[in-house]
Amino acid sequence: MHLEGKVMINAPRERVYAFLTDPTQVSTCAPGIEKVEQVEPGKSFRATASIGFGTVKARFAGDVEWLELEAPTRAKMKAHGKASGSAADVVSEMKLSDAGGGTELQWTADVTVVGQLASLAARLMGTVSQKLTGVFFDCVRKKIEAGTPATPAPAAEA
Repeated sequence: MHLEGKVMINAPRERVYAFLTDPTQVSTCAPGIEKVEQVEPGKSFRATASIGFGTVKARFAGDVEWLELEAPTRAKMKAHGKASGSAADVVSEMKLSDAGGGTELQWTADVTVVGQLASLAARLMGTVSQKLTGVFFDCVRKKIEAGTPATPAPAAEA
């Protein structure tokens, strides 16, 4: 599944980049994140997340690795997570550019889910993923623009 979008954030690129590449801060906007642990600062971290697609629920534990970090314009990451009977792989990239006194964030994510979750919730994944990315980027925009510390996001349910 391929997801992409653009978000305007009324803040300098440096602040947007710093927030989005800090696993502790950005995870507070990611629905369903239960725990984030730095493995190697600036290189990798681990996360645990719960997600629900209707009545189908899964709890993923995974590793995230930064593939490219080009402050303050671009970052690319890959993640691999496992849940009981399922697995997910994600490659995501963001590009930041100056726009109208703020920052334009262009992002893409390629998500592959296999196993029980894929077979049981396939028809809901696209809709739920769009909803969750909307919640995530709305939270990111608000927190960066407010310049306030992040607070945990709600559970990932749809």
